Amino acid sequence: MRVIHAKWQLTKGERIEVKPNSISPSGRPANLPVPPVSNSTDFRGTASPRTVNSSAFLRTRRNVELCKRGEMRAERFLDAATEVFAEKGYQHAKLSEIVARAGGSLATLYRIFGDKEGLAYAILERRLENHVGILNDMNFSDLPEQALREVAIRIADSMLKAESRVVYRIVIGEGESFPALRDWFFEHAVAETRGILTRYFQQEMDNGHLRLNSAEAAATQFYMMMFGNLIIRVASGYLDKLDPVALREQALANVELFLQGALPRG
Repeated sequence: MRVIHAKWQLTKGERIEVKPNSISPSGRPANLPVPPVSNSTDFRGTASPRTVNSSAFLRTRRNVELCKRGEMRAERFLDAATEVFAEKGYQHAKLSEIVARAGGSLATLYRIFGDKEGLAYAILERRLENHVGILNDMNFSDLPEQALREVAIRIADSMLKAESRVVYRIVIGEGESFPALRDWFFEHAVAETRGILTRYFQQEMDNGHLRLNSAEAAATQFYMMMFGNLIIRVASGYLDKLDPVALREQALANVELFLQGALPRG
């Protein structure tokens, strides 16, 4: 039995009945709790009055236990939401269209995910699991030349998935309108990826295989060199169709530039 993190926290014994006329303009049932608002400083250290505190907010999800059939239904909702978000954008996507593609009912979608933002969060979480899983499965005992080439190729391949494009469009292209989703992604997905790379670079510095001023700075530089330009193009909607061969070739060329530098060697 799988546990799905739904969007809204309910007290014990509380039930939600979703009626067709009870949907608010935000896409949330009108009788669901309103997310907490924080006047505290955000994770970047700047004041952010009247913005959602994403760390506290996203941790309040209730756990929904699903049978095998329920798990399959949840995955179909996520796949359909990914398609609709890719076609319409997150802001203009309608839950009714997602349900029409996935099958099932709005009531089931609300029970599992809470609302449209809950669906988006689940897509981000699934993307995080996939992305971090790629790095965790890597053989980081290899020398940097081999290990970093493999990282670049596997992440480049993952970039080809529609889910990746949707995630970047939500957190970058529409991030200012949806700061809780954006902040959660940077605080978790970006931080986790950077942490894994930082530990690897520090390991190779300690082993004498790399000379770097800072393992942490190198982790950010490496990832942005590999995919920064691509992420910006995808997030802005400038680039939609990706050439897998060209993407791999560019990623490997960037690895060589990272390892060798641009200046001629004497």
